[in-house]
Amino acid sequence: VQLQASGGGLVQAGGSLRLSCAASGRTFSSHVMGWFRQAPGKEREFVAAIRWSGGSPYYADSVKGRFTISRDNAKNTVYLRMNSLKPEDTAVYYCASGGGRGVYGTSWYDYWGQGTLVTVSS
Repeated sequence: VQLQASGGGLVQAGGSLRLSCAASGRTFSSHVMGWFRQAPGKEREFVAAIRWSGGSPYYADSVKGRFTISRDNAKNTVYLRMNSLKPEDTAVYYCASGGGRGVYGTSWYDYWGQGTLVTVSS
């Protein structure tokens, strides 16, 4: 599975961005798609996840109510809509594909995109 993330950029606090992650290749092995982020000097952390088959999405507490993950199965693409952005949201955002046994930890994901930088200025 190859993942191509896009949509990052520079935005002021309170602004919005939408990230996209397009999957290609052996997508039949992908059952869950996740977004993670990594700020400088910090570990990669879970942001949100969604299953291709449906069901409720998963969110980190820090982004609940501000971020929305969605999917377009026909396009094999997952989106992360980020509203009310804060400076602490600044990070490189990665999309990842997993087999679906778990969603919150990086170890559940087998394939990773290249990352897209989100910078939120105060």
